[in-house]
Amino acid sequence: MHMRRVLATRPALATAACAALILLVAAPSAPADSSAPEDLKETVTIDTTARMAADGIVTISGTYRCVDSTGPTFVSSSIGQESSTVRYAVGGTMAVCDGKQHRWENKSKPSPTTLKHGKAEVEATIVELYPVGGLGGLPLPRFHALEKKDITLSKK
Repeated sequence: MHMRRVLATRPALATAACAALILLVAAPSAPADSSAPEDLKETVTIDTTARMAADGIVTISGTYRCVDSTGPTFVSSSIGQESSTVRYAVGGTMAVCDGKQHRWENKSKPSPTTLKHGKAEVEATIVELYPVGGLGGLPLPRFHALEKKDITLSKK
């Protein structure tokens, strides 16, 4: 029996086949053979203070360490404050995943912004656009590290 006809006449089989395909595509891949030590931890840190200039440009920084990326990899960040449920994306820095610790710094002017100097929460993520074969080269996100931290948003 042709596969299309089998799937059309057996909805449970079609659902299971779709779920298996989604899991296969979305599953994180095993890292490539690496010369990095097995105990090397991928990390991203956030400095305790971010800066906001008079013109509204926010600067967030910290350090990162990652290994085994094959696609473009970035340190992305966002900021929010307790008084609002809105989070603002703040830039993205290209990451070098060589197992060494590096500094990162993201800047942007969230617009419109209600950010004020004082307490804020920052989230930083190392994300790789991992190339997946069989989907026309569609890159999927692969997360290397994530950190959330309460910081102080100060004047520049």
